[in-house]
Amino acid sequence: MAELADDRLIAKRMAGQRPLWRPGSAYGYGGFVTFAIVGEVVRRVTGRSIQELFEERIRSPYGLDLYLGLPEALEPRYLPVLPWQAAPEQQAAFEANWVAPGAISPHSIAGISYNFSFFQPADVLDFPNHRIVRALGQASGGGVGSARGLAALYAAAISEVDGQAPLLEPETLAEFSMIHSTGKDLVGGERAQYALGFKAVGMSYPFLSANAIGHDGSAGSEAFADPITGVAYGYTRRRAAFGFHAPENHRLAAAVVRAATAIA
Repeated sequence: MAELADDRLIAKRMAGQRPLWRPGSAYGYGGFVTFAIVGEVVRRVTGRSIQELFEERIRSPYGLDLYLGLPEALEPRYLPVLPWQAAPEQQAAFEANWVAPGAISPHSIAGISYNFSFFQPADVLDFPNHRIVRALGQASGGGVGSARGLAALYAAAISEVDGQAPLLEPETLAEFSMIHSTGKDLVGGERAQYALGFKAVGMSYPFLSANAIGHDGSAGSEAFADPITGVAYGYTRRRAAFGFHAPENHRLAAAVVRAATAIA
């Protein structure tokens, strides 16, 4: 756990790995490692960690209730992620496909992505419940915040917030919003389409524009921004959603967009 919480160690390990496919020929979601690689690029360009820059240039100026490295003084506010609840037949079907011996090899692409040589699905959900993960602010899975903090971050990305200029220049936002990877995700299957660094959530939610960007979390949280409508959305759960997917996001996000459109 201490190793997986450390972005610099992850980047060092990744640097010694051979690609599993020819770069540019396919894509696959890497839940624990993707932004450790991004963070190493940031460190080599700026000489500072992505956690330091997030605090100085994003979280503090915009007053976001969202941290990459949760201060110890705020630990009493943290509510542990609770395991999901499922009907017996749901759990049995999930275990047959994910947990049963041979269902997913730890050496398969999906097994490597979720560290199944060491983890089980319950461990994936428990990851942020370890203080070392929250303290170091591991960029792929160690962020801690509220739904308001997530929504405010995405709002700040696309628009002025409380007198602060948008985080992203229009040219940068246009680059981030461009659909980049389509087809089958070699880890997540057909469900994920990607822009640059974000999921292309407009591909999943037809009530959003094609320019909408965001991401979900393994416990069922989700956040996105739609630069065309100006809507930003943030949602978190105390108890993990069954099967790593919270279908209520579709209904909630659609209701938010309808309400915002009616107000406008």
